Amino acid sequence: MKKEAVILIGFMGCGKSTIGRKLAGMLGYPFLDTDTLIEEYCGKQIPAIFAEDGEAAFRQAETEVLCRLKEEAGNCVIATGGGMPLKEENVRYMREIGTVFFLEAEIETILERLKHDTQRPLASGEDREQRLRRLYAERLPVYKAAAEVCINTEGRGFYDILQELEQYIGKNTGAQSAES
Repeated sequence: MKKEAVILIGFMGCGKSTIGRKLAGMLGYPFLDTDTLIEEYCGKQIPAIFAEDGEAAFRQAETEVLCRLKEEAGNCVIATGGGMPLKEENVRYMREIGTVFFLEAEIETILERLKHDTQRPLASGEDREQRLRRLYAERLPVYKAAAEVCINTEGRGFYDILQELEQYIGKNTGAQSAES
């Protein structure tokens, strides 16, 4: 791999945290979740940040946490929040920290995974499914542009996805797509 950290991006519910923890264990790396780091940095949970300070404050905290990681991260696996690559500055920082992998899942799969989730501010409310479909459509091209490697996770088990990630990590890849 060209850089030390493995950075996982993708829409909420695509498996970044779950796969990230498993990959970190397999590689013997620490696992970092930017949402957890943001909660520690802000001193409150993400729903409270959104409710009390607004989404703009949350997005600024994302950038500040990522900037800190740029200085501190070494060999590690980092799962990012779904909106992390929305800012070009964040994408630049992520690429300086490590190799950016997009874990892609279909919207129907994501909707199924999130159907009982009440903790995500952007995935709650009455028009939830419509909002998630709109956000997914808006963010998909952003994820693909930010990623150095795209991995389609649809219909695949953890072991298969981990094996593919391990192959990319071991090959010192540049920008590639698992679909090509």
